[in-house]
Amino acid sequence: MTAANLIVLSPSDNVVVANGRLEKDTPLPGGGVTADAIESGHKVAIRPIPAGAAVVKYAQAIGRATRDIAAGEHVHSHNLVFESGRMPVVPPSAPLEATDADKTRTFMGYRRADGRAGTRNFVGIVASVNCSATVCHAIADQANRRLLPLYPGIDGFVPIVHGQGCGMSATGDGMMVLHRTLAGYARHPNFGGVLMVGLGCEVNQLTLYGQKGVAAGKRHFNIQDAGGSRKSVEKAMGVLTEIAEEVGKLKREPIPVSEIVVGLQCGGSDGMSGITANPALGAAVDLLAGVGGIGILSETTEIYGAEHLLAYRAATPEIATKLDGLIKWWENHTAMHGASIDNNPSPGNKRGGLTTILEKSLGAVAKGGQTPLNGVFAYAEKVTGNGLVFMDTPGYDPVSATGQVAGGANVIVFTTGRGSCFGSHPTPSIKVATNTTLFTAMEEDMDVNCGVIASGDKTIAAMGREIFELIIETASGKKTKSEEFGYGDNEFVPWHLGATL
Repeated sequence: MTAANLIVLSPSDNVVVANGRLEKDTPLPGGGVTADAIESGHKVAIRPIPAGAAVVKYAQAIGRATRDIAAGEHVHSHNLVFESGRMPVVPPSAPLEATDADKTRTFMGYRRADGRAGTRNFVGIVASVNCSATVCHAIADQANRRLLPLYPGIDGFVPIVHGQGCGMSATGDGMMVLHRTLAGYARHPNFGGVLMVGLGCEVNQLTLYGQKGVAAGKRHFNIQDAGGSRKSVEKAMGVLTEIAEEVGKLKREPIPVSEIVVGLQCGGSDGMSGITANPALGAAVDLLAGVGGIGILSETTEIYGAEHLLAYRAATPEIATKLDGLIKWWENHTAMHGASIDNNPSPGNKRGGLTTILEKSLGAVAKGGQTPLNGVFAYAEKVTGNGLVFMDTPGYDPVSATGQVAGGANVIVFTTGRGSCFGSHPTPSIKVATNTTLFTAMEEDMDVNCGVIASGDKTIAAMGREIFELIIETASGKKTKSEEFGYGDNEFVPWHLGATL
């Protein structure tokens, strides 16, 4: 239930959420009043919570009271602590259903030679190693100056650079993940063509990609073989001219909406994230799943404590077991490095009203809607099938989104309550604000305002439909706010596993 000044999420909850600032002595359900002023997105107890008892929000435990909490008290980091514990699963609501008309819809995209569907027509300049990153930037800059005006059918020449590729083992998880990520970008359907550039002496040799047909023929070279940095730029202009002759002729054509693959992201979350934007995105995912598309939920460290809700919806026992294995790996991984998954939420998340990782996770999984979980994939692994799937990634947004794009996401939808600024090449990113205050303050960065859910002006279902429609428009070429500003060149951040040697 949403009131003018507070939000009750479940009858079993012992806290409610401030819908805007609550002044002292604001009336609460049950007859109590606030003991002090409560900021928007923060929690207030609506009945006494004894020390050691569970604090319940979303009908789930989000932690344990560290002392007796009276009705009307602010509930946050000073009296609530993380304690792992999962409550019984409440069966999910029925997903928002796609109509028969939805299932026959198309978007205007690019059909690639391998059959996949692109939503953009970029040309990528991909670095095999950090040592070639500066040259890749110089190549992209020159190509955008000299070639792009001649080929209006190309969206741009974009550098895909990173800080890895050498000083690491040639075998093991680190190289495997880097190779899978770069190969995923080189094959991405939003790239009409790709040039890969190496230095020549790095561990991550370009021959590894050429052998698998990712960078074949003249479409990859090393700076050392080209005779240096400036000569590499000129050599690249010749190769890119050939690519542009092919890519510049491509036209958008109708493609079934079932071929849209959406990466689901949230960053800079606040107390409204799990109440407005994330459930609305989940409703859009239900529609996308209903037409045969794919929604990729990720950020394993940010479903921690809520993974049982996803496992309950797993299409097979094997999928649930695979998801549980990821959680156990992360518990061991963080412990090995002297960390805890509850190092998350961030300071900004806490200022926005989130207290524990359990609370944050319960809101984060809402991005996946109510549809069954149909698959679990490794980081940057090519995603297949349809409906909701999960990809193992860290919670750090650029790293997580990089894995999703490498896996085939041709659109990203990114919710935020604090104002995360993000864009991605070659995949357009739709930014969704959780509250009207943020949307108004940062309207040049935000595409959608889900604060209208908290105000009662629109329902979650209505906003889900609005996001679904914007996904189709974006896939068809409508530019997002982050694209208009120019985000994307610096947000390629592959997950770095293993030792730096």
